[in-house]
Amino acid sequence: MNKAIQFLKKIRLTRKKLSIFLIIIIVGLFAGWRVLSQRAQQPQYQTARVEKGTIIVSVNASGQILTANVMNITTKALGVVKQVFVLEGDKVVAGQKIAEIQLDQAGQEQNASAYSSYISAVNSLNSANNSYRSSQASLAVVYDAVKGHDTDETLVMKETRTKAEVVNDNAYDGIKSAQAKLTSTWLSYQTTSPIITAPIAGKISNITVVAGIIVGGSTMEGQSTSSQKVATIRNENNPLVSFNLSEVDVPRTKIGQKATVILDSISGKTFTGKVVSVDKIGQVTNGVTNYPVIIQLDTQEEELLPNMASSVNIIINTKSNVLLVPSQAVQTLEGQSIVRRLRGGQIQEVPVETGLSSDTNTEIIAGLSEGDEVITSTLGTIQQGGSSPFGGGFGSFGGGALRPGGTRGGVMQH
Repeated sequence: MNKAIQFLKKIRLTRKKLSIFLIIIIVGLFAGWRVLSQRAQQPQYQTARVEKGTIIVSVNASGQILTANVMNITTKALGVVKQVFVLEGDKVVAGQKIAEIQLDQAGQEQNASAYSSYISAVNSLNSANNSYRSSQASLAVVYDAVKGHDTDETLVMKETRTKAEVVNDNAYDGIKSAQAKLTSTWLSYQTTSPIITAPIAGKISNITVVAGIIVGGSTMEGQSTSSQKVATIRNENNPLVSFNLSEVDVPRTKIGQKATVILDSISGKTFTGKVVSVDKIGQVTNGVTNYPVIIQLDTQEEELLPNMASSVNIIINTKSNVLLVPSQAVQTLEGQSIVRRLRGGQIQEVPVETGLSSDTNTEIIAGLSEGDEVITSTLGTIQQGGSSPFGGGFGSFGGGALRPGGTRGGVMQH
């Protein structure tokens, strides 16, 4: 009987110790969970060091190759190609023969008509020159007649002088008109000529005709319907690229500024150039005003062709050996620029004076020193998998730590 009582007492003592032990474990787990939970609520920061470097301020735009200095050689002649005098890649001078065409009947009639118009324009110019010489002589006679009458010129004298001046002015205008007509008819004659020549000096490419091929199409009246391309010629000037800037960027853009150009169709290459034209009047399209800017590239590239899509960075300003912080580290509070500096585990809001600012960096003129650690962003808090120590909430610690995702620096706790 006594042994049974003693056994029961031992069981009760063991249960009591077990209960105390379980209570201690529960209290410990709860306390640990509270500590970890409080720690998990501490914010995480992305940081960067203040460093010296070079800042480049630029404006970005998209556009296309305006001209790659390629000119088409065309003809309106009608007939069969008799001979081609150049090969792909040949260098030619202005006026050099490119090809000869054996004109058909329609082509001959067209060329003869163009030549007749040209001769008529030559005669018109000669007649205009004669009229101008005659009007000048008549005006000289009138001026001689009114000489010495500057203060007492009669109405008749004034009328005579005025008429002579008007006739002389009209005769001069007639010369200008005749010269323009002569140029137009000469160009028309050249386009119908059986001899095709180079309009400028350069390198021949893209020859589209060979001996024996028929060129030109004519109407019922024998006139050519359109110009036909014979070849292209690239001159020695550097290519031009056109871009449209916004009303915000155009005031900062000036002739002579350096630029870098990238083309969608040519990967792995960057072309340099400079601004040669800025249109500050602009063009309105669908309610949006764009300001065309022309960039001339520094070098020639055969890969560049007209109308290729491209993008540009126009360099507005640069500074070297200056203190830099990531632009996202700078905040504005009541008109004052503020940077949050992390020092000794404590966050300090430091007023700073800023200078140039780019898309990525901002120049610090005063307020910070090289090597200072600044906060660029707040990443948030570590999130646990559960709300209590009894629901498996600790399992999320395995690989759940935050990682830095921006510029220099790492994740700091506060």
